[in-house]
Amino acid sequence: MNNTKNGLAALILYGLVQCGFAQTAASDYPSKPIKLVVGFAPAGAADYVARSMSDQLSKALGQTVIVENKAGAGSSIAAEFVAKSAPDGYTILIASPSSLSVNPALNSKLGYTPRDLAPISKMTSSPLVIAASSKSNITSIKDLIAQAKKAPGTLNYASSGNGSAPHLGGALFAQVAGLDMQHIPFRGGAPAIASVIAGDTQLTFGTPPSVLPMVQAGRLRGLAVSTRERTALFPNLPGMAEAGLPEYAIEFWYGLFVPANTPPAIVKKLFDATRTAMNQPSGKSVWRGKARMSRSLPRQTLLPLS
Repeated sequence: MNNTKNGLAALILYGLVQCGFAQTAASDYPSKPIKLVVGFAPAGAADYVARSMSDQLSKALGQTVIVENKAGAGSSIAAEFVAKSAPDGYTILIASPSSLSVNPALNSKLGYTPRDLAPISKMTSSPLVIAASSKSNITSIKDLIAQAKKAPGTLNYASSGNGSAPHLGGALFAQVAGLDMQHIPFRGGAPAIASVIAGDTQLTFGTPPSVLPMVQAGRLRGLAVSTRERTALFPNLPGMAEAGLPEYAIEFWYGLFVPANTPPAIVKKLFDATRTAMNQPSGKSVWRGKARMSRSLPRQTLLPLS
């Protein structure tokens, strides 16, 4: 009986000590540079958002925020790296649905699960931009559908990797329109866009930071945005209803995550810093003044797709 009591007392004491350590760590946080991990190559949308926000996050937290790219496997490499990092708030993941829902649903052998990551905040939400190579004769969504149906399997669309938003955007488009198009995955948005510009692939369902500068420079031809209606973000591009395929619509988001079991006080500090950063002029301009914030991501985004 005494041994049981002694064991219970030791367990309680251990818990109190651990709780004290966690509270101390949270009160001192951050005391060293923070790593913001991006699952795609430099110059893509996730990299753009991360680098646009890192300076303001650094100011809000009083510590340097260093962006580190760990590209590959549709951002699964970066997600696993962060999931297995110490839950101390010094390693953060900027992620899209590919990391949290799509990749775990497609690959049961990943080295992490969505429950290994805890949400800080949603940062941005945006439609995709459907764009074709300026070397092609595709000038509209109707042209795209007509050419794909005329020669099934001959049109290639580039994406930033398997399970990425551009991959899903293209796959859903093909399904809704009844097309046979070939998916060509790359390690990030920048190399995917470069392949379309070169004419090696014919089109992309790209993220705005990757696509729009090339459209404005005349190196890509913008066809439409992936929402049903036009958006004030890109007023010169038609929505899918206007473009001729009203049944198709898709958006994507980016959010910040930390390893599960990160102390709530640290998560709160990171959320507050993110909110402060997003309210700065540079933060508001990440999506041309239309970035959106939320306290945390919807629960369903943390679970594999069924």
